[in-house]
Amino acid sequence: MSYRLHLSKKMFIFLARKFIERIHMTKQKKTICISAGIVLVLVISYLSLPYYARQALIHLMPVIDDLETFHRHVVHHDADSVWLWPQAEAYNQHQLSEKDAAYLDSLHTVSFLVIRRDSILFEDYRDGWNDTLTSNLYSATKTIVGLLVGIAFDEGKIHSLDDKASDYIPIYNKGMQADVTLRDLLTMSGGMAWDESYASLFSVTTHGYYGNDLYELVTGLEVKDRPGIQFSYRSGETQLLAFVLEAATGETLSRYAEEKLWKPMQAEKDAYWLLDKRDGDEKAFCCFHTTARDAARLGSLLLQQGKWRGKQLVSQRYMDEMLRPASYLKDQWGRDSLSYYGLQLWLIPYRGETIPCMRGMLGQYVYAIPSENAVVVRLGRKRCDVYDGPFTTDMTRYLDIAMHILHP
Repeated sequence: MSYRLHLSKKMFIFLARKFIERIHMTKQKKTICISAGIVLVLVISYLSLPYYARQALIHLMPVIDDLETFHRHVVHHDADSVWLWPQAEAYNQHQLSEKDAAYLDSLHTVSFLVIRRDSILFEDYRDGWNDTLTSNLYSATKTIVGLLVGIAFDEGKIHSLDDKASDYIPIYNKGMQADVTLRDLLTMSGGMAWDESYASLFSVTTHGYYGNDLYELVTGLEVKDRPGIQFSYRSGETQLLAFVLEAATGETLSRYAEEKLWKPMQAEKDAYWLLDKRDGDEKAFCCFHTTARDAARLGSLLLQQGKWRGKQLVSQRYMDEMLRPASYLKDQWGRDSLSYYGLQLWLIPYRGETIPCMRGMLGQYVYAIPSENAVVVRLGRKRCDVYDGPFTTDMTRYLDIAMHILHP
């Protein structure tokens, strides 16, 4: 009897162990099946997303060194006619205060350059950057488009700034699209249904930056607000302006910029314009790559009202309008007349004067300071998110730092 009881206990223990092992195996299999199911759902969900959303998830957020992320056109410089910025007598003699240096670092500044009277007074590179590396200028690129429109206008390839966009892009004629003029696009008053959102995966801005169908995207957007009434910052209107420019000149944006700006300005390095796909369209609203020193040439062009070393590249009549606020428009809040935007160019009130400024989303700034005969370039990985009216507070803070350098 005791022998049988002993066997029964051993059998019970054996069977219990097997049962527990089976439970563990079942749990493991169940966990594996659930995990595989989750992965499968995620893969299917990812593959069902539009192309631009998949690209956005891969790259997450825009960065200044995205040159290898996208296809691009080269904007060639002329190696035989390069003009180098000379160094001022007091070159880099200024020592940044601890407060100014800390501020530059706090927003991950990579380049800070001050040029006065066509000579480099101060240049500072941080975070592993140097004078040969190119940065995406982001929306500071818009001013380049504005300058190129002026050149095409001067050449008679654009007949009038009051021409309809549909004169150059016939399919842009649905509803109020047919009412939009080039001047409306230049002053960001074209009424386009463009959501200027950088954080949303499905915003039209994300689509434009990561997508591969810029022409279809921009020409297909409706005009929701009456054109020529109120300023509202919309990147898509610059992109449409670029398509007008290409139709008017018969050249790609990169080629036209190379012929009319980059080579005439005797650039030191090649620049790059990012595309929406291989052999595709330039991202005119955002994505011109250049060095801090070559970006300063654009600032000089603004400072000298269209002249480069005495030669008028953009006419005085066009520059007069570009550098003047489109005050016939309402501002972005609809309260007052517009006082801070010209033709694809920001205009900052500072110490009693108006400072033209090229402005990019990560704090890419090119300033022209008339009273100082100076150009300031700040490139970096981050901007301040605190606003004072239409401007972030870092924009005037960098001007303060520049003034400390100009007047030590």
